[in-house]
Amino acid sequence: MLVENIMTTPVISVDPSASIQEAAALMLAHRISGLPVVRRDGTLVGMLTEGDFLRRGELGTERKRSWWLELLVSPGKIADEYVHTHGRKVEEVMSNNVATTPRNAPLDDVVTTMNRHNVKRLPVVENGKVIGIIARSDLLRALARAQPSSDPVAAGDERIRTDIEAELAKQSWGHGSIHVNVKDGAVILSGVILDDRERQAARVAAENVAGVKSVSDEIVWVEPMSGMVISPADLQQAG
Repeated sequence: MLVENIMTTPVISVDPSASIQEAAALMLAHRISGLPVVRRDGTLVGMLTEGDFLRRGELGTERKRSWWLELLVSPGKIADEYVHTHGRKVEEVMSNNVATTPRNAPLDDVVTTMNRHNVKRLPVVENGKVIGIIARSDLLRALARAQPSSDPVAAGDERIRTDIEAELAKQSWGHGSIHVNVKDGAVILSGVILDDRERQAARVAAENVAGVKSVSDEIVWVEPMSGMVISPADLQQAG
């Protein structure tokens, strides 16, 4: 899936010359936590988020340092902080270094970029102009649409079995030691694992296959250090 498949458009943005009060009102009115800062010609120049409003002179939340820490901070940095906490215009408060994405980027790249830059949204830019925005909420909506329906899907038991086995085969855990049986959409997992965390992973893999109505766990856990054999019933009694 690509960015253009789930991005939000048209984009709600703010002009760099707008006041921070106008920007805050715009965020509240549209229930969003970030705004691309865009010139009238559509060129992206920055990003304004709720985080930019946390340290403000009006709120009395400016950064406060002890006198000895203040000596270690350069006057230029202190001046920058003053502008950020007391500036009246968006261009004085916004972040200038903005992470962006093209419209044809895969979602995996989007998530990687969001994590690397610790941001919740990315403007979608084409030829220097903002054409959309993709946020965590867009990814959440895409995830909701991608999940199998909660209603049982008509699917043959053999196809369900092969789909589960194919998913298990792609994983580094399990190593082919988990067996799958299906009858009328009810899945029975059996076999042997050496790490009990593989149990839940196998269940999740089975539950995500279309047509599965229920998943039963008969997997035996062999603890590698002691050689102790622990069945699902043993785990239930221990719990």
